[in-house]
Amino acid sequence: LFDYDWRFNLGDITAASTVNFDDSNWRTLDLPHDWSIEGTVSPKNPMGGAGGYFPAGTGWYRKQFNVPADWKNRRVSVYFEGVYMNSEVFINGHSLGVHPYGYTSFYYDLTPYLIFDKDNTIAVRVDNSQQVNCRWYSGSGIYRHVWLSVTDPVHIEHWGVAITTPEVSAKSATIQVKTKVRNETALPQNIVLATQLTDKNSKNA
Repeated sequence: LFDYDWRFNLGDITAASTVNFDDSNWRTLDLPHDWSIEGTVSPKNPMGGAGGYFPAGTGWYRKQFNVPADWKNRRVSVYFEGVYMNSEVFINGHSLGVHPYGYTSFYYDLTPYLIFDKDNTIAVRVDNSQQVNCRWYSGSGIYRHVWLSVTDPVHIEHWGVAITTPEVSAKSATIQVKTKVRNETALPQNIVLATQLTDKNSKNA
């Protein structure tokens, strides 16, 4: 869980994407966070009635974290459950991409840009200034959890497990599990994939 000890600033500061930017006077907080709900309600705010007349705007989040040396041969990614909206994520000054929508999750591979056995800086710009953009109150900011994922080069793909029940009756069910495995090494690999089914009491089915 990557929710803790972020720094936040309400307002747009272009230099905040860089590693050496001084954020020592920024507010420290834990995620999830919504800056709109903390603001002052006013009929002049561009969110309008559908957004509860709360303020919106643009904000920045930054966080430093250490990457252990024993992660050097592993894959490291960051997963955002939801950011409202128009977010751009930077790692050590490198832009990873822009996610324009606020209600879907997304992730980025951090591995190529990490500095091992040292502190790394992740920065997130969130732009909710383009109002009105929702039919109800949306909030502003990293309003859902964030996760740091560390895997081996051969691993189950993100969103790589799909489970369906094509046949179900009162006494039995057919369960179909599809698993996508990603090989991020330079060579073919032999693997064993094990899937275990359990009942509601966590006993093997």
